[in-house]
Amino acid sequence: MIRHLAPVLLAAASLLAPALSQAQADPGSSSPPTQVFPTTPISKPGGAKWRIAYVESGDYADYPLTLGEIADGLQSLGWLRFTSERPEGLAGRELWNWLAANTESAQLQFKADAYWQPGNFDASQREPMRAAIAQRIKEKADIDLIIAMGTWAGQDMRTLGPPVPTIVGSTSDPVAAGIADSAQDSGRDLLHARVEPERYQRQLRLFHEIVPFKTLGIVYEDSVAGRTYAGISAVQQVSQELGFTITSCHAPSSSISAVAANANAVRCYQKLADEHVDAIYVTSHRGVNSQSLPEIAQALKQAKIPSFSMAGSKEVELGILLSLARADISYVGLFHAETMARIFNGAKPRQLSQIWIDPPKIALNLSTARIIGFDPPVDILLAADEVYEGK
Repeated sequence: MIRHLAPVLLAAASLLAPALSQAQADPGSSSPPTQVFPTTPISKPGGAKWRIAYVESGDYADYPLTLGEIADGLQSLGWLRFTSERPEGLAGRELWNWLAANTESAQLQFKADAYWQPGNFDASQREPMRAAIAQRIKEKADIDLIIAMGTWAGQDMRTLGPPVPTIVGSTSDPVAAGIADSAQDSGRDLLHARVEPERYQRQLRLFHEIVPFKTLGIVYEDSVAGRTYAGISAVQQVSQELGFTITSCHAPSSSISAVAANANAVRCYQKLADEHVDAIYVTSHRGVNSQSLPEIAQALKQAKIPSFSMAGSKEVELGILLSLARADISYVGLFHAETMARIFNGAKPRQLSQIWIDPPKIALNLSTARIIGFDPPVDILLAADEVYEGK
């Protein structure tokens, strides 16, 4: 059932070339010509500071993690200095308050009161939040750039225009979510969203090469946002391409408590395990996190079902069998920080490349492999950049 990996990695690497060449050759018919903008620290005209606001979709671990790395990136570029060591494990609001109080900069300022969230993924609060942001910008005109974290936040800022330069991070698929028009063009002069073309297609092709499954289990909320988070269009595309069938379980996650979202996710993965699908693709979902993953991974291990994480190494460490090892998130933070720096140096967000592609590197959990009877050949062990034991 398991194939040797050396040719698979070469194939995975070759999949990057079309995406890169397309990104270079098709900048979008309405995009301005590419220009080079510096990342050098610079104040606003007249010597004032650039004022930054923050919008996030809800409480999700990846959001403050990415925000912290953006701040680290700005520090490495010389835009700011932390006055104390940046703490780990803070939630989004806590981290935003910390950044506002613990950074020194002659060029920029994190506005402590310029933070918005629609409750904790509460759909009913999105429109009031958008109205509050629009009113703040219109009446006070004291925001120069917005960091929008997550799919909802990106969609909400796109709905607003956006009225000021906005960078969007930590989204599963900003093009499918309607945040950006394409990988090459956001479609809005003041909008920039990091895009990784065919990321999920590459993951699924690699997974199928290693474990040539005939049925693939996936869990997602049956909503527009839920299908976007789970990369459903990519799963469907690759299923038609490779000839496997999809077995789905719907797990509601928005406008409910975190405890309920976790329970729904665990229930669905247990259901798929009981149905003995050939393999499971663990997709992005509010209920899949460090609290629920050990139970999810245990259910899959007991059923001896190979699993692949959409999110990457952090879930492999918690018991999922495989993933593509993601580049150090500090590089993602630096990508966003450089984008912000170039905007402050005169670029329109739409002029800057949105393309980001992680290298095809394997993450493997050896303990999970032993439990499910997956005996990795030598070449998969040699190809694995991250190997975990336990969990």
